[in-house]
Amino acid sequence: MTKQIKMKLATALVLTGALFCASAEDVKVGYVNFERIFQESNIAVAAQNKLKQDFSKRDKDLMDLTNTLKSDAEKFERDGPTMSDSQRLARQRQLVEQDREIQRKRQELQEDIKIRSNEENKILYDKLSKVIKQIADSEKYDLLLNQAAYINPKLDVTDKVIKALNANK
Repeated sequence: MTKQIKMKLATALVLTGALFCASAEDVKVGYVNFERIFQESNIAVAAQNKLKQDFSKRDKDLMDLTNTLKSDAEKFERDGPTMSDSQRLARQRQLVEQDREIQRKRQELQEDIKIRSNEENKILYDKLSKVIKQIADSEKYDLLLNQAAYINPKLDVTDKVIKALNANK
């Protein structure tokens, strides 16, 4: 079984157990769509824009290097037949080295973006947890889920969470 299926089964079991345990009481259940929150909330959009801004220069530099390599490779294709064997070999080595350098820089950039993205997501998740707890407490929810096989739209409190997140800044 995959981890996601196990999580859904565990959630279903917890929900079923909660419903049976509260047979005499009404259980108030809601759903929060984390994916929508990470796409639509002001704090998430601002974090994404900040990441784009912070890494745009490095990304542009990488694109410039890639275009330079492409231009150099095209020039080599044109001029290669007229070069001596030693010149051609030296130029091939230079092109391979340029490509390696670009690949290394691209990998470093992707790793840095991933690290920063995880940091930004943790900040958002911490704020999101507080807002969800506040909504659960103030509206007397017994259970708020973020994953399930099926959710009745009337149980979705995502809009309330987004509104509260946007108000909290």
